[in-house]
Amino acid sequence: MNETIICDRADVPDVAAGRLPPERIAAGFCEAHPPLSLDQAAIEAARCYFCHDAPCVTACPTGIDVPGFIRGIATGNLTGAGMRILRANIMGGSCARVCPTDILCEGACVRTAQQGQAVAIGALQRVATDHVMARAAASGVHPFARAAASGRRVAIVGAGPAGLACAHALARAGHEVAIFEARGKPGGLNEYGIAAYKLVDEFAAREVAFVLGIGGITIVPGRRLGRGVDLVALRRDHDAVVLAIGQAGVKALGIAGEERVHVLDAVDFIAALRQSGDRSRLAVGRRVVVIGGGNTAIDAATQAKRLGAEVVTIVYRRGRGEMSATPAEQEWALTNGVALRLWAMPVEIEGGDGVRAVRFARTSLDAAGRLVIGAEEFSIEADMVLKAVGQTLQADEADLLPALSGGRIVVDGISRETSMPGVFAAGDCIAGVDLTVQAVEDGKRAAAGIEAWFGGAGSGHG
Repeated sequence: MNETIICDRADVPDVAAGRLPPERIAAGFCEAHPPLSLDQAAIEAARCYFCHDAPCVTACPTGIDVPGFIRGIATGNLTGAGMRILRANIMGGSCARVCPTDILCEGACVRTAQQGQAVAIGALQRVATDHVMARAAASGVHPFARAAASGRRVAIVGAGPAGLACAHALARAGHEVAIFEARGKPGGLNEYGIAAYKLVDEFAAREVAFVLGIGGITIVPGRRLGRGVDLVALRRDHDAVVLAIGQAGVKALGIAGEERVHVLDAVDFIAALRQSGDRSRLAVGRRVVVIGGGNTAIDAATQAKRLGAEVVTIVYRRGRGEMSATPAEQEWALTNGVALRLWAMPVEIEGGDGVRAVRFARTSLDAAGRLVIGAEEFSIEADMVLKAVGQTLQADEADLLPALSGGRIVVDGISRETSMPGVFAAGDCIAGVDLTVQAVEDGKRAAAGIEAWFGGAGSGHG
């Protein structure tokens, strides 16, 4: 049986800008979760038990001393609290805003078992890191000092969280760092790939400026592997190289109609939103279908709704428990008026010059837990389709890289060194959890691996 969801409308894609008044659109992209006041932060900090062997520390990929920094807030030492965070995670400000604290540090908080409510670790982290960054911006004095010049030069490819964290650690050690970035601005996903209401007021750019404030780091924009950057040449001209290239390629649906107008990659839709100076001029469909189950799908769908899309539907091939978007992100989408349809796989994007509808096949699990595509189909009318089914290495980069496995660069689990001596990798381009905080930890580990390599097998290389 085929089911079609029908609404009265002309058979012409309805994609337009200005679906809402400019002031409503602007309000929709204000900060979703405003910061705590100092009084609120002091009250929240007092809830912490300051546990010995605190599980929240273990749950943090960067190992931030959570009880230590919260104690600093509780005693009014915001600078000490912020520095305790930033020593472990130089990008603690963005991580406080975008990381899934509900399943990391806050998910491990012992307050949850007793009161059903964790200490608001992410919100407290933001208070402390914002304080230190504001002091640095006002004084022009970076809170970290560089060691004496080492004479070593390191090249990093990619200016996202992994590359920036690695660069800062290397600069602190006295090395000179050049970061080659494919886009016009540094920051990676923080600049281009996060919902605009999560990182507002140019925070991503301000955080990059803070990281670079230590000195010894040069950004070279508009350069990526195969286009202005040659890995062999980089290795020859530098004492070490770090690949922090992320996953810039986007997976295709592989279905008929995917080439139609207004079928977009969700990451491109989000990037346009983040880089727009006037979001009321951005076009969005009256009916938008988002295909995928991750945080990118959530960000794209919610922002489409806030641009004025009338009906936005996320369609995912499995159940909610299998979605990579966190439960909190799923609830966020639902509370923003996004519909969620599960157990459906796209079959074809229908239409003429543009999109008219997306046809789906119903799915289920067999006795062995494998996904089965059924014969029953249904269609959802759409003017715009946003694809969010995962990212991968760019196709033209794969042949230029060290050894790969499963589409990721293979690295040593401790040092992050690749199969090429003196070449390290960090972030989403290696296997692991694709989170900003994990990318920062990878960058730190790559920097430590380079330091060890300089002191051992790397001595005299370059």
